[in-house]
Amino acid sequence: MATSRIKKLRVNKTAFSTSTTKAALKHYFLFLFLILGLSGLAATGTTANDTATVNHLNRMAAAHIKSSPDTSFYYAQQSTALARKINYAKGLADGLVQEGHVDYFKGRADDAVRNFDEAIGIYKRINDSAGLADCYVQYGRMFNLQANYDKALSYLNQAVPLIKKTGNEYALADCYKNIGIVHFSEGQLSKALDYYYDGLFIAVKNHYTLQSASFYNDIGVILQNMEVYPNALEYFQKALAILDKTDDLFALGTINQNIGEIMLAQSDYDKAISYLEKANAIAKKQNDKEGLSSVYTDLGLCYAAKNQINRAISYLDTSLNTGIKYKIVYNQAYAYIGFATVYNQQKQYQKAYPYALRGQELAVKLGNLSIGANAALQLNKTYAGLGKIDEAYKELSKYIDFKNGLKDNESIQKLTSYNLELSFAVKQRLQAEQQKERDLLYKQTSRAQRLTILIFLILVIAMIVITGVYYTEKRKQQKINSMLANKNVEVLQQKSDLDEQAGKLNDLNTLKDRLIAILAHDLRAPLSTLKGLFNLLQDESISHDEMLGMIPDVIKKLDYTSDFLDTLLFWINSQMENFERAVKNFQVKEVISVEAANYYEPALRKGIQLIDKVPDNLVACADPDSIRIVVRNLITNAIKFSQKDDVIEVSAKQDKQNILISIADTGVGMTPEQSRKLFKAKVSSKTGTHNESGTGMGLLFCKDLVEKCNGKIWVSSKHGEGATFYITLPIGEADEIRDANKSLTSKPEEVFQSR
Repeated sequence: MATSRIKKLRVNKTAFSTSTTKAALKHYFLFLFLILGLSGLAATGTTANDTATVNHLNRMAAAHIKSSPDTSFYYAQQSTALARKINYAKGLADGLVQEGHVDYFKGRADDAVRNFDEAIGIYKRINDSAGLADCYVQYGRMFNLQANYDKALSYLNQAVPLIKKTGNEYALADCYKNIGIVHFSEGQLSKALDYYYDGLFIAVKNHYTLQSASFYNDIGVILQNMEVYPNALEYFQKALAILDKTDDLFALGTINQNIGEIMLAQSDYDKAISYLEKANAIAKKQNDKEGLSSVYTDLGLCYAAKNQINRAISYLDTSLNTGIKYKIVYNQAYAYIGFATVYNQQKQYQKAYPYALRGQELAVKLGNLSIGANAALQLNKTYAGLGKIDEAYKELSKYIDFKNGLKDNESIQKLTSYNLELSFAVKQRLQAEQQKERDLLYKQTSRAQRLTILIFLILVIAMIVITGVYYTEKRKQQKINSMLANKNVEVLQQKSDLDEQAGKLNDLNTLKDRLIAILAHDLRAPLSTLKGLFNLLQDESISHDEMLGMIPDVIKKLDYTSDFLDTLLFWINSQMENFERAVKNFQVKEVISVEAANYYEPALRKGIQLIDKVPDNLVACADPDSIRIVVRNLITNAIKFSQKDDVIEVSAKQDKQNILISIADTGVGMTPEQSRKLFKAKVSSKTGTHNESGTGMGLLFCKDLVEKCNGKIWVSSKHGEGATFYITLPIGEADEIRDANKSLTSKPEEVFQSR
């Protein structure tokens, strides 16, 4: 069976070596986005946006050509329509090339020629070498499909110098690949190998992985035609290993078909059908007429070998009609010879004869050795079956000549030579990369050494120069320095005055904003409540007993308002004065114990236990009045959000270079979201467990006061498990406190006067 089948190269598939297309789902979202974007742009009518849209449409058309030709054609049509509307020449030419690409892919050769010719005219007019080269390459691919090899090579050879001019090595390798495909199609395997390996060397050198896979496939095709099947499979497997990780469906379909044909040649029909069905599914998904036609012939030959003749004839008939409809000469010849193969197997030589004869006519037109060999073999069998011995002998001689041409020594020698050269090139590239890394490391080391030496020399020279200038021009330099110093003092004084004024203005503005925010908030509520109560008394709207019942709630609100006003006034004072002067060393116990003692009774009234665990030996360096205000606010908050039988514990310890103060309660706690909102400028106050109210600004002031003392404040809390507030302050010097105490003991009057 190995000698009765035909091998072809899927030009419109293996010619593509660009990066893999995006996933199908992402394409749909991009498609929808683009439609919405076009609607918006139509409304605005801006030329710049329209130009960008045309370029984007062309990129989308190119990206979809392998996965969805119909989608690609839609994008290309949208691009050309918009480009004509805004008179954008470059965008129009690019869109026409994409349209022409899909046209010849779908068998619409006349439409493709019209689009390509218009694009060529535009590219020449705007002097776009890259676009012109791309158009020539597309023309070459199309004419190769039509077996017009002279025209195909003419356009591809015109593209080569244009691509070299642009310096695009990827495009150059792709052009070499297409020239190799044309030479393969006309049976010049030796020339095809030359161009395949030229392109492969470029791909390997530049790490073009997907393009390398495409070349592996093409070289495997030549080995397959030479019937060196193990080597061909090796190349196909190399390509498949790379492409299996991508969604490059065209290339995957081609390689699966090529492997299926090797299985067919080796009479492993079940495996052949398995690979061919994969290729068939991809061709159907892509609506690839050329691919479907080719795979149907292979499947027909497989089922004929399995003696399923009706099924085989059905596949071959579909293949032939598709090839004729879309003017794919290669596939027509492939199908005609497939029919002759099946009928010769069935010894129906009269039926085989017209197919074998037509297959030979097309083989002559194609000039392909593989097609010619198979056409001659089938015609030989047909003549022998019909008893035409002389004619059969002539066709057998042709067959032997064709096979010898496929297995010529030159091609085998070139394969061996190129493989050795490729292995050497890969090793050379790896060695070059390693040497480059070593050179880079050496250069970095040498540069560092040279830089060190240079800096040392510069320093030495600078010292010598400075010394010389110092001694030779000392008086002159002193005079200049004096003048510059005076001017500099004036400039600095002016700058300092301006900065001071700007700082004062900024501080005043910030203070104003904060005070307005505070005074505009909840301070009015308790006063309004008290005023309302007095109005009710004045109007005798409530009884004496009702008034007595309302007084505790009013007193609570006034207490919280009074505490807040104390905090506010102290905070305002800290903003207006030179706060650093108030920072001093103090006993932490003395400050915290006073505040804790003041709140034992309010805590007991709610059934809460307040515990003071602050040790006596801790000294902090901060403003004690500020810390007193902060501790007072935190104890008040702890009582506010605790319930009966809860415990509030105030403690402190030395933590590395800081004093760590903690106020922990077992109250209602906070959620993480509530914890994150603390210490923020936005007022957010919640009522306590006995409906105690507040302004919500206290913690903001606490944070500001602690940070002015070079400290930090934060909270740790879980909802329903209580909260712990932490304060860190710099450690103070105990000796200074002892000295101060001695001074107070020895000179009380003087201390009193100074205070």
